[in-house]
Amino acid sequence: MKTLRLILGDQLNSKHSWYKDNPENTVYCLFEMRQETDYVTHHIQKVIGFFAAMRDFGQHLKDQGFTVQYLKLDDGKNTQSLTDNLKLLIEEHNITKFEYQLPDEYRLDEQLSTFCNSVDIDTEAFSTEHFYTKRQDLKQFFKGKKQYLMENFYRDMRKKHDILMVAGQPEGGKWNYDKSNRNKWKAEHPIPPYKYFKNDIEDIETLIEKEDIKTIGTLDTKTFSYPINRQQALEQLKYFCEVLLIHFGDYQDAMHTDQVYLFHSRLSFAMNLKLISPKNIVDTVLNYWRKHGEDINISQVEGFIRQILGWREYMRGMYWALMPEYITLNYLENNNNLPDFYWTGNTKMNCLKQSITNSLDNGYAHHIQRLMVTGNFALLAQINPDQVDAWYLGIYVDAVEWVQLPNTRGMSQFSDGGKIATKPYVSSASYIHKMGNYCDSCHYNKKEKLGDKACPFNSLYWNFLDEKRKQLGDNFRMKMMYSLLDKMETKQLSSLKERAQQIIENPDDF
Repeated sequence: MKTLRLILGDQLNSKHSWYKDNPENTVYCLFEMRQETDYVTHHIQKVIGFFAAMRDFGQHLKDQGFTVQYLKLDDGKNTQSLTDNLKLLIEEHNITKFEYQLPDEYRLDEQLSTFCNSVDIDTEAFSTEHFYTKRQDLKQFFKGKKQYLMENFYRDMRKKHDILMVAGQPEGGKWNYDKSNRNKWKAEHPIPPYKYFKNDIEDIETLIEKEDIKTIGTLDTKTFSYPINRQQALEQLKYFCEVLLIHFGDYQDAMHTDQVYLFHSRLSFAMNLKLISPKNIVDTVLNYWRKHGEDINISQVEGFIRQILGWREYMRGMYWALMPEYITLNYLENNNNLPDFYWTGNTKMNCLKQSITNSLDNGYAHHIQRLMVTGNFALLAQINPDQVDAWYLGIYVDAVEWVQLPNTRGMSQFSDGGKIATKPYVSSASYIHKMGNYCDSCHYNKKEKLGDKACPFNSLYWNFLDEKRKQLGDNFRMKMMYSLLDKMETKQLSSLKERAQQIIENPDDF
């Protein structure tokens, strides 16, 4: 029997059981394909990062003595289609069995399932051996429940895996230290330089240009700064523990014009490509904290673990529980077009200018910039969630659909009507000012609601509440804001709505 094993670009797990030995007559394959570069417009650093990591992984396997068929984007026999490439190799190598690891993306899962049903050789699917949970675990966990609260799932995960637990109770006496994770950064704690990996990617950049792949964003160097292999991911993790963890939780929601990464780990790209596992990261952070607990508060550690053990696993579970219908949901019936400034950063609204420019320059923004700046504006301006999805999936180097889609369509845009978030995450300028310094140097005045200098978020906020009263008026968590809206003078509300419509109809003028 001769076996072909497929490795997708986000399945670069060198600790997978596939590699514990080197079975005879087994060929491993990785493909760079237009199928993957073109289904959405990606950030140039994202395409480069995936290809660089895939090439590094392919070479690692070859160095270990495995037989590897790696088709680069410009390889003469590369059909640019996953299934056509597989058919090509099956015929070329007289393959009698095809094996693959279960994709984390519904689109690829369907494609491979259909392919396996169409071929007359044996096929078998394997776990990626990456996540704490299996695909359908969360669906089972919430079976029969009306609400899919992440906090309930997170607490169960803590108990199940004995993480930050003492005698069945949460260590430190609290399940969640979120209230300690909302500090504004005022330079009282200097931000360490981020760890930069000088991965040479000039040949990949040249290839992308030669093949005329449409991308967004910029790349100012000939190197890629995020980890592209397991060793670099471990170095990044070590740096996070030793240098950044001490203040991670304090400022995980903070935003600042002079800082891109603050105390964030920059591990999401490596984790989403499976260069390093969530368990590896959580165990390492916990072990480091156990040895240095006198210097690091539990709030820093819990805030970090909650994002990985809780939020990341929850998002994946919700994705598989709710697809394929989920990608079509538009509960709030939003249908406006995404403003051009999302692709350029050219806007007078400083929070958006800073967050989008950082995204274009670095393929990165942390969760509050994504949720409460770019996502907040898109929701208030009632942008079609299909367009918002495509932007988020393309612009960030760590974006893969299983985590991007529920975060965007659910958490950020409330397009699912509350399956993931219990209320829409919208705000006026006050929250943005509370968490950062963007408002301090903005063209607009955060306190004004009307007039040429009034912050657009303020009129958009009240207009949104009024426009979506049918869908949101009975939401328990929105009652206070609707009571304030009900007390607003008719003339003032009318003026706010008029200004909001000007912004919605001509967003690139603001």
